[in-house]
Amino acid sequence: MTKATRIERDSMGEVAVPVDALYGAQTQRAVENFAISRQPMPERFVRALVLQKAAAARANIALEQLPADIGQAIDRAATQLLQDPALMNHFPVEVFQTGSGTSSNMNANEVIATLATRLIGTGADNPTTVSPNDHVNAGQSSNDSIPTVLHISAAQALHGELLPALDLLAQTLQDKIKSDGHHVKTGRTHLMDAMPLRLGQEFGGWCAQIDARRTQLRALLPSVCELAQGGTAVGTGINAHPDFAQRFCEELSTLTGLVFRPAPDFFAALSAQDTAVALSGALKGLAVTLMKIANDLRWMNSGPLAGLAEIELHALQPGSSIMPGKVNPVIPEAVTMVCAQVIGHDAAITVAGQSGNFQLNVMLPLIATNLLDSLALLAAASRALAEQAIRDFKVNTAGLQHALARNPILVTALNREIGYLKAAAIAKRAYAEQRPIVDVAEEMTEFDRATLLQMLDPAKLTDGGL
Repeated sequence: MTKATRIERDSMGEVAVPVDALYGAQTQRAVENFAISRQPMPERFVRALVLQKAAAARANIALEQLPADIGQAIDRAATQLLQDPALMNHFPVEVFQTGSGTSSNMNANEVIATLATRLIGTGADNPTTVSPNDHVNAGQSSNDSIPTVLHISAAQALHGELLPALDLLAQTLQDKIKSDGHHVKTGRTHLMDAMPLRLGQEFGGWCAQIDARRTQLRALLPSVCELAQGGTAVGTGINAHPDFAQRFCEELSTLTGLVFRPAPDFFAALSAQDTAVALSGALKGLAVTLMKIANDLRWMNSGPLAGLAEIELHALQPGSSIMPGKVNPVIPEAVTMVCAQVIGHDAAITVAGQSGNFQLNVMLPLIATNLLDSLALLAAASRALAEQAIRDFKVNTAGLQHALARNPILVTALNREIGYLKAAAIAKRAYAEQRPIVDVAEEMTEFDRATLLQMLDPAKLTDGGL
């Protein structure tokens, strides 16, 4: 069945548009031209784009660049879009579009213009039509609006989702240190038995990694809040009021609760995406951190009979379609896949970031989509790791103690007393005979058993053995 259409016009002529679509000719051309992935721009990006239009309208009213009634109608239309999730269906333009994101910008301009026209009224005596270009896009260009929206959406995701998720993960680890940090376990280097440490020390290392990533991400937030808006087409600010950039940021800050400011140089803000690349790099660093933690948890949980079996992760679902009773570390596995995806996103963002040709980067939709996906994935993965893996796992105390008692590497504590070579001989014999190190050391040294037990006490050795 053929869908009903209406005819819309733009500078290139007539286009048939679905009769119930809020958008117009330019959006329809984009829908027809870009049918590569059928993946629309992320909702967070679209919502930030709508916010950008609202802030622009408010700024233009204050600077007397728009009639108050038209500017207020644009602002009200934007509010309507943000409050009605169903209206997001009118933003069909996909990721793989024109590199400036012009199609997405015009999509928003057209949708908001339609709603604003309805709000303002079109009486026969005084008909008023809100223009997508002259009104909704007043003082703007796609070339400064899309980089701006990229930064707005990333700042919101970073401040509102990822950093709180990392706070939760860090607190969960701290709580685990308090509850289980006193347990002593066999350390491992090269996946081989090494000197003992406390679980609290191991978890503390994870905490330090998370803290470092949080610090790095927080340090980037002010740069992400610097916006290209005001540079218009090439960075010169043509067709924008001289005070538009500053007033826009003030209005946007009021709308979002974040502190936005004009970029120090519009030419750099339009032509380069260095801040986005830096943020992506920091997200890749976080992915590496989370992958290390997730893989440690997988190893510590391995078994339960033929593995390390140091901990028991909470059982969430059956682990096999053929092996009854098998339970797998599903959350750490899911987190490692998230991390792999984020690392891949960063590679694409790196390539896209160097696509700033002269006065404009021409891979903006890809950068925005991958960056927002990385932010969302890492936030969700951090929460899952905290709430579904770390918070409730049980420590296998008996397993830890059994491994410690038979760890020949404890002989390292005797190095200063008997020398490295003698200690190595004791360790080799203990390995070969599968005997506790204290028994072999008692036979091969002049120390009595009580002294050896004190010198080889794993808990004491976690403090350096002094």
